[in-house]
Amino acid sequence: MKQVFATLAAVIIGTAAFAGDSMKMAVTTSFYNSGLADILLPEIQKDLDLDVQLLVVGTGQALKLGRAGDVDAILVHSRKAEDKFLAEGYGTHRREIMYNDFVFIGPKDDPAGIRGVPTAVNALQNISDKGAAFVSRGDDSGTHKKELSLWGSAELDAKGVGGWYNAVGAGMGASLNTAAGMGAYIMSDRASWLNFGNKGDLELLYAGDPVLFNQYAYLPINPAKHSHVKTDLAAKLEGWLVSDKAKELINTYKINSETLFVFNAE
Repeated sequence: MKQVFATLAAVIIGTAAFAGDSMKMAVTTSFYNSGLADILLPEIQKDLDLDVQLLVVGTGQALKLGRAGDVDAILVHSRKAEDKFLAEGYGTHRREIMYNDFVFIGPKDDPAGIRGVPTAVNALQNISDKGAAFVSRGDDSGTHKKELSLWGSAELDAKGVGGWYNAVGAGMGASLNTAAGMGAYIMSDRASWLNFGNKGDLELLYAGDPVLFNQYAYLPINPAKHSHVKTDLAAKLEGWLVSDKAKELINTYKINSETLFVFNAE
């Protein structure tokens, strides 16, 4: 399974030779590292005669690409940042597509004792109290934004907690690799964790708090801001992403019999 670890520089994934229409969409590293793109893109190309070139970045960088008009649409997962993007007029609308959840990963012996705690905030408080090694993406991605909000709910300043907190400024796959090498805790989206091949001594230790809900949404770029964007192709792609075929492909995509995403477009 191919993986891309991108931070500030976009990595473009597309088809080398293609005669039909093409458009650019910025997507999160967590979405790409899940492997779902490898399932969806060939079907989109077949059904729509459309080559969707993916710029694989964190949510923060995806929004910057959208503001600059460097892409025709974005697929991201940070509601507060998405609402701000729309309020500024850079997106025409927001369409929910699918969701999964965030999970806490850590060493099997769980030195901070987060397995079975009541809430995600309790898990972070335990990690902080023990000074257990923790890896943060630190890249302004949707995952990073969610993690920081949870530290805030725990009334802890993630940037000032001590040497055990490691912000690596990398995508989900690279951050998981760092955590595996350090034997550290990390917050990941479930799909990236399931598709991660270098688990080492790590395992999923905590999940299930409703606050860890992780919604992905599609936002076309507003042509009033950037007249060159391919609004017609972005609309064409949106129609496919909310179709029954997309629903079936998303809901049936599994790794080791575990579902990675749940389709919830309306």
